[in-house]
Amino acid sequence: MRMTTSDRAWRPGNRVELLENGEAFFPRVFEAIAQARREVLLETFILFEDKVGNELRQRIIDASRRGVRVEMTVDGYGSYNLSEEFLSGLTAAGVALRIFDPRRTLFGLRLNVFRRLHRKLLVVDGERAFVGGINYGCDHLEDAGPLSKQDYALEVEGPVVADIRDFLAAAMHAHDNGHSWSHPGITLPVTTPGDAQALFLVRDNGRNSTAIEREYRAAIRAARREIVIANAYFFPGYGFMRELRNAAQRGVRVSLIVQGEPDMPFAQLAARMLYPDLVAAGVAIYEYCRRPFHGKVALVDDDWTTIGSSNLDPLSLSLNLEANVFVRDPALNRQLRSRLDALRQQDCRRIEARTLPRRSFWRTLVAPVFYHAQRRFPTWAGLLPAHTPKVVLVATDEKQDP
Repeated sequence: MRMTTSDRAWRPGNRVELLENGEAFFPRVFEAIAQARREVLLETFILFEDKVGNELRQRIIDASRRGVRVEMTVDGYGSYNLSEEFLSGLTAAGVALRIFDPRRTLFGLRLNVFRRLHRKLLVVDGERAFVGGINYGCDHLEDAGPLSKQDYALEVEGPVVADIRDFLAAAMHAHDNGHSWSHPGITLPVTTPGDAQALFLVRDNGRNSTAIEREYRAAIRAARREIVIANAYFFPGYGFMRELRNAAQRGVRVSLIVQGEPDMPFAQLAARMLYPDLVAAGVAIYEYCRRPFHGKVALVDDDWTTIGSSNLDPLSLSLNLEANVFVRDPALNRQLRSRLDALRQQDCRRIEARTLPRRSFWRTLVAPVFYHAQRRFPTWAGLLPAHTPKVVLVATDEKQDP
C-alpha cells in the first residue's frame, strides 16, 4: 500500500477542526459514533477499561446493534489488559474486533514493544474522520490529575476522508487470512465542506517507511519565517537535525516544545542530548512542565500544519505504524499557533545556553556513540523474528450485510 506525496495528492475542499485534549476530543467522537448510519472504522494504540473506554465500548455496541457495520483494531501492547468480559461484549454485539500482535506477558512484562500499531484513526460513514495522538483513556482528561496528558487531534470532513477510509478498510483486512467477514464498499460523498487542503500519510515498515518524515523535512526546507514543532518524544536522525539547524541559521524562527515532566524519563534524557547543537544553531527549546506532553503537532509559516500519531523518535520513525494529516489552511495554523504560544508563555521553561552542560572530552567522545546506538537499537531489535507482528480477529458473531 504505497502512499507518498507523489501518488497521494493533496485534497482541496476539506473542513478541519482542532481538538485539544480529551475534553474536546471524546465528546466529538462519541457524538459521531452515536450518529453513525452505515459504518464505523476505529483503530487505536491504547484502549483502557476505564470510564472513557467503557463509554466508547457502549457507543460501539449501540451502533452495531442498530445495524451499523463496526470494525475496530487495538494494539496488543498498548491495550494488553482488556478483560474477557469487555471484549466479549463487543463481539457478541457483532463488532469485528482485531488485536494487533497480542502476546502474553512474561512475569508481568510486555515483550511485544517493537513495531506497534501506534495509529489513532476513526472514520464514520466515510464522511467524518478523526486523526491525532489521543488514545481512549482517562489519562487524556485533566481531572485525572498531574499525570494527565496534553495532546491534540483533528476532526476532518471532505475529500481526504475517502483516503483515510480506504486505507483503514484495507489495513483492517490485510491479515484476515480468508476470513469470511466481508467489507463492502460504500458510496463516499463527494462534498467540499471547507477550504483546507489536506494530505493523509502513513508510516509503515514497507514502502512507506519514510513518508511522514519526508513531508516534515520538505516543509522545514521550504520554511521562510517560522517553524514550531511540539513533539512528545523528540530524537530524530542526523538529516532531520540538519534541516532544523539549517532553517535556524538562514533566519527562520525555529521553536521546539518537548516534555519537561516526562512520562518516560529516558526519552527526556535522549532529547536533552540534542539541546547543545540545536541551541547553538539558534533553535529555541521549551520544556512543557505542567504535565506530561503527548502531542505530535507542528506548524510552518502561515498555512502548513500537521497533527497525528507520529513522534519524532526512533520508534515512530523506524518501527511503529503511524498516521498523520498534513493541512494547508491559515485558520488552523493560526489556531494551533495560538494554543502553542499559550503553552510556551504559561507552562514552559526555555532552555538557555548558559544552563547547558559544558562540553568535555568525555561528552564529546561518548555522545555520538550513545546517539547512534539510541537511533539504531529499535531497528536492530525489530529485525528479530519474535517481533514480527500478527493481527488476530477475535471470535465474533457474524453480521449479515444490512
